[in-house]
Amino acid sequence: MSKAVIFDMDGVICHTNPFHAQAFSRFFEKRNLFPTEEEYFQHMYGKNNGYILSHFLGRKIEGQELLDLEFEKESLFREIYQAHVDPIAGFLEFFHGLKQAGLKTGIATSAPFANMELIAGKLDLFPHLESALASEQVSKHKPDPEVYLKSAANLSLTSDRCLVFEDSFSGVSAAKNAGMKVVAVLSSHQKSDLPPCDWYIEDYSEIRPDLIHQLIP
Repeated sequence: MSKAVIFDMDGVICHTNPFHAQAFSRFFEKRNLFPTEEEYFQHMYGKNNGYILSHFLGRKIEGQELLDLEFEKESLFREIYQAHVDPIAGFLEFFHGLKQAGLKTGIATSAPFANMELIAGKLDLFPHLESALASEQVSKHKPDPEVYLKSAANLSLTSDRCLVFEDSFSGVSAAKNAGMKVVAVLSSHQKSDLPPCDWYIEDYSEIRPDLIHQLIP
């Protein structure tokens, strides 16, 4: 019976959080706001833009204003990051090993599709994905399980046949809420920052494709 591995993107495929912080810093500087790294850690990493912008701007950001501000910030991110797209150590070998082992693969991110186009495009992942979902394809953000439940549907699998790689509290929660096993990528958080996971890695040199069969019996 088929099995699938679904990857979050930021902090899981590439260590993008420092570049998102740079983009937000430029965005907020224009508005005379200067969040600290500690504030970013608490209120940016793993959160959706609606939450982040509302928190730092001190009022509810929604509707067209959210779309406009999100576009401004994510455009800054893409401009900064396009010359730095670099997967977490061992990711590409592991990813292609999954395909050789006959596993389905997907990406499920809270980022806009344009960000996925930049990252998955530069790494040539799209020809090897059976599912690719970004923020535009869901109405509820992580920790809601919608993006993972939709991914399972795209993959024509039940949740118990899917294993998720995540790096944030909201992302791990979303995968667990969908009834999926989770491998935590400790790129920007420690074990103690996350809900309990089924496996933990610092990078992809610490896991092999054959381990997926142990994690999804």
